[in-house]
Amino acid sequence: MACFSDRIMTTDNSSTLSPSTETPTHRPIRSFIRREGRLTAAQIRAINELLPAIELKADGAVLDMNVLFGRTAPVTLEIGFGNGESLLEMAAAAPNEDFIGIEVHRPGVGHLALGIERLGLTNIRIVAEDAVPFIRDRIADASLDRLLLYFPDPWHKARHHKRRIVQTEFANLVGQKLKKGGLWHLATDWAPYAEHMRTVLDAHPDFSSEHVGIGEAARPSWRPETKFERRGIRLQHAVFDLLYRRTNMPEPTA
Repeated sequence: MACFSDRIMTTDNSSTLSPSTETPTHRPIRSFIRREGRLTAAQIRAINELLPAIELKADGAVLDMNVLFGRTAPVTLEIGFGNGESLLEMAAAAPNEDFIGIEVHRPGVGHLALGIERLGLTNIRIVAEDAVPFIRDRIADASLDRLLLYFPDPWHKARHHKRRIVQTEFANLVGQKLKKGGLWHLATDWAPYAEHMRTVLDAHPDFSSEHVGIGEAARPSWRPETKFERRGIRLQHAVFDLLYRRTNMPEPTA
């Protein structure tokens, strides 16, 4: 894919500027590229009529999860839900838990909204914007029970490795938002990226690994198999599931 879902990519969204009237500014590297596929009539209806009631914007006050969902329950955040089928399956299987899904690909957003309507689910909210600002600004510290990152873009070329979302800076942010004992679950079908993930997170003081060995062929029962994953398996790619538990937490200030 060309968005957050199964392949998380990047864009600078730059436009042509006149050097005489505009001053170039630094643009942060993003972990996605916004490429719109064709929207069906049903997806257009879902975005126009269903999404507003369940959408969370990147701008706004820090969220109180108990107020947002009207109850106290474990909260899982998924970055890049693709067409939303795996998120729907997880949320339907865990009605006593709450879920936030992030995806910038509008057909996927519309597909998920339709699925929520079809199944009558009330435990999912959707973010259709960049994940990092939303997590940084709207998620309270130590408020997430799980963060899911399934099949992000591996950025195969060495010169593009800096675009990978799994970097120490992002791990710092995830560690800040997870509760003590919270779980970061990552999955990839690209062995060099799995190695990169392990290199970053094995060295990070906030996390301890819980996967067996290098995480190959270790999909937990709670993670549905994705469409992209099945394609990778057909191409004889190994699939890695990496589990990292949030351990160290800062001491509260007096």
